[in-house]
Amino acid sequence: MKVIAGLDELQGLVGREVAVSDWVTVDAARIAAFADATGDHQWIHLDEERARRESPYGGIVAHGFLTLSLIPMLRTNAMSLEGVGMAVNYGMNRVRFPAPLLAGRRVRGHFTLAAYEPIERGAQVTWQVAVHEDGAAKPCCAAEALTRLYAKAS
Repeated sequence: MKVIAGLDELQGLVGREVAVSDWVTVDAARIAAFADATGDHQWIHLDEERARRESPYGGIVAHGFLTLSLIPMLRTNAMSLEGVGMAVNYGMNRVRFPAPLLAGRRVRGHFTLAAYEPIERGAQVTWQVAVHEDGAAKPCCAAEALTRLYAKAS
């Protein structure tokens, strides 16, 4: 895990890959739980036999939005930012799902700091995030994640 000493150090990392998370397995149970949470029960996510037979992917795949929703957990796994009392997900830009994420595969997140903008009591940062499936040529998710970081109260 990358430890960043504070907002000043983070600001100096603009344009660099800051951290890479550990691998996380996205299994069929997690995909099914996401389907239940969102009401998206499309067969390509849940019906292994039909997906093997009819899907171009050869098996069930994770929802793109499930892959996207892993970004905060992968970021927490990849880095620690000292001196920050609160982080707020502010939004996403340019979200794409260039490749499927097959059930049972491992993913990890790569985090590049694209922008740093001071705001009252902290900073708004833009992360270029690529979520890669182990062994895949293309990321299964690519996005810009905007986060507002607020310094710990004194």
